[in-house]
Amino acid sequence: MKLTCTQENFKKAISNCERVVSKQATLPILNNILFEAEKGSFRLAATNLEMGVTAKIGAKIEKEGRITIPAKLISSFSSNLPPGENVSLDILDQCLKIKSGSVKAVFKGISASDFPLIPKRNTEFLLNLPSAEFRNVIAKVMVCVGFNEARTELTGINLAMSRKELFFAATDSFRLAEHKISLNEEAVNREYFDAFLSKKDSVIVPASTLVELNRAISSNENEDGLVRIAIEEGQIFFETNGVQIVSRLINGKYPEYKHIMPKVYKTRIVGKKNALQGAVRMASVFSPGKANEITLKIDSQAKKIYTSAKSVDTGENLTELDFEATGPSQEVVFNAKYFLDGINSIATSKVAVLFNSESTPVGLQEIDEQTGEVLSDYTYIVMPIKN
Repeated sequence: MKLTCTQENFKKAISNCERVVSKQATLPILNNILFEAEKGSFRLAATNLEMGVTAKIGAKIEKEGRITIPAKLISSFSSNLPPGENVSLDILDQCLKIKSGSVKAVFKGISASDFPLIPKRNTEFLLNLPSAEFRNVIAKVMVCVGFNEARTELTGINLAMSRKELFFAATDSFRLAEHKISLNEEAVNREYFDAFLSKKDSVIVPASTLVELNRAISSNENEDGLVRIAIEEGQIFFETNGVQIVSRLINGKYPEYKHIMPKVYKTRIVGKKNALQGAVRMASVFSPGKANEITLKIDSQAKKIYTSAKSVDTGENLTELDFEATGPSQEVVFNAKYFLDGINSIATSKVAVLFNSESTPVGLQEIDEQTGEVLSDYTYIVMPIKN
C-alpha cells in the first residue's frame, strides 16, 4: 500500500473508527484499525463484533495493500499532527510508514488477514433522513435509555415505522421519551420500504450504535448530508458523509409504552424554559434522600407555580415563577434529576408541562416560537413520586 491523503480526512476517519475499537485483550486484532487501499479507494475500518464502522476517504493511491494498526497508538499520533500538511502512507514488512510535513513515524502492525469481516449491505436503503434532524431526534430520546443489562431491550432505542411516520422511543421505566418524524416521499424508498413494512414494523437499535452515528454526523456538521438506513435480518446499516456503520439489532420485544402516554391533560403550564431549569436546579440542592424529591405546585387562580424542597439536613427552598396556567391546580412530587433531564431536552425557549394528577404521568413538550402552539412531535414523560 502506498498513498497520499489530506490530513483533515485522515484524522476524521481515524476518530470515527477509534471509538468503536474493542478493548478485548484475548483478540488483539480487535484493538486495531484496518487500513486498506484497493480499487481506487482508501478505507479505514474497526469492529467490536457487535458494531462495525467503515470510513472511506479520498486519496491518491499508487499501490494497493492492507494492514492493521493499534487504534490507540494511531489515534494519539494523528491527533497531534501539525495542521496543513498531506499524509503519506507506505507499507513495508508489516510496518506502516507515515510522513506528514516534517513528521515521520513507523508503526508495527498485524496482518490484515486476521481482521474480522464486517458485514456488507445486501439490500437497498429504505430511508434517507436529513442528518441534522436525525441527530436532534436521537439526542432528545437518548437521555431515557436504560442501562439494566437484565432487560437488554431497554438499552436500545425503539424505531417503530409506518408508511408516513417514524417513532423513536426510549425508556428506563422511570421516564420515557418519544419523537415522531413525518416522512415525505423524498425520504422513503417507497417500493422497498413498503415491502419491508409488510414483514416488520419495528426494531430495537443499540443506543451505543446511535451514539457513534451522531458523532459521525457531528464531525461533518457543516455539511447538509443525509443519513441512509437499511435493515436486514438482525442488522441495521447507516451511511452518512462517507462513514458506514453496521450494527446488530437487539432481540426482544420493546415495552408497549403508548398506553402510558396520556391522550389528554387536565392542566397545562407554559413558561420560560430557563426559569424552570433554574428553579428545579435550586430545589434539587435541598432535596432529601436518594429519591431526590422536589415538589411542583400549580396555583391556577394566581397564575403562579412554585418549586420547593425541604430536608432536615440542608434546609429548605421555595421559588415562585410566573407561568401561564390552564386547568385545575395541581401538586406533584418529582425526582429532580428526571424532571430536569426532560426540561434540558426541550429545544425551544418555552416549555409546556402537562398534568392530570399527582400520581399519573406528566408530559413535557416544546412550544412553537412564533405561534405559541404546543408541539406534539416530541414528548418527554416522567412518572411522579407517589407520597
